[in-house]
Amino acid sequence: MTTGLKSHAPEGNTFVYIRHLADGEIRSLLPPEALDDVADPDDLFIVASADGQRLAIVEGREAAFAAALANDLNPLSVH
Repeated sequence: MTTGLKSHAPEGNTFVYIRHLADGEIRSLLPPEALDDVADPDDLFIVASADGQRLAIVEGREAAFAAALANDLNPLSVH
């Protein structure tokens, strides 16, 4: 599962943050049917801009980093 990554980061702000989504958090962000095709709902990560705007929800940490890099963004892990 990957939501559309918005690749138009503000000028000079190319860092994005990757963090794991808790089960309760993801259920509040997406309708239940959005998780139907997700193999492991516990393996969802958010890609967020430096100001906290959600850019994408991606299944798998490696896929989240790959999505950021594919859009010329510099991913940083947040714990």
